[in-house]
Amino acid sequence: MRRADRLFQIIQVLRRTRHPITADAIALELETSKRTIYRDIATLMGQRVPIRGEAGVGYVLDGGFDMPPLMLTSDELEAAVLGAQWVRTQGDRALSKAADDLIAKLAATVPEALRSLLLEPVVGTPPRWRTAPPESVDVGQLRLWCRRGNKLALVYADNEGRGSTRTIWPFLVGYRDAVRVVMAWCELREDFRTFRLDRVQEAVFLEERYRERPAVLRARWMKLMKVRYQEVMAARGEVA
Repeated sequence: MRRADRLFQIIQVLRRTRHPITADAIALELETSKRTIYRDIATLMGQRVPIRGEAGVGYVLDGGFDMPPLMLTSDELEAAVLGAQWVRTQGDRALSKAADDLIAKLAATVPEALRSLLLEPVVGTPPRWRTAPPESVDVGQLRLWCRRGNKLALVYADNEGRGSTRTIWPFLVGYRDAVRVVMAWCELREDFRTFRLDRVQEAVFLEERYRERPAVLRARWMKLMKVRYQEVMAARGEVA
């Protein structure tokens, strides 16, 4: 990797990391030495890139740093194509259309030599063989409610079709191969629950906001899922 490319990649690593990241971790990702990373970070700081931190502790990039956009690489374009293909078949109607729009916009901006990566891709996702079950929920509005932190009232059916009334705090919409789900805090159970959208018999989008930020709920849920996963792996005698 050229040094100029490596400097840019260091900034990219710092951009996507919310917490301090060590030189060891950066060196491992960029397949270079820790000493090289120390030298490169010193160069970036000398060029007034707002990096804070120190050796042995980790580095962070201050917010508000702006850098002129650079051309996407072929790998990045193919990653976008794969993601768009999956969303086109698995996403809700609005996201499916957005996936097509994304590829069209990228094709209009990349150089001619790279355009075939988007219009004639050599990467692909499998087709969706099964028809998605019908849903009574507007998934686009549900995504909006997850961003806003608004409550949702449901009549939800169990495995045997028996309905129960729930008020939930939605924070994440999951797109599985066969069904879509919403992860939420359930006021009835006073715990996190996952609800299949094809089992929602009725949904009322409430204007009332719940008391925690959606990002906080997502972080708590992710932490809980990690603990449960580690417990399952430990019970199997496997290392998580």
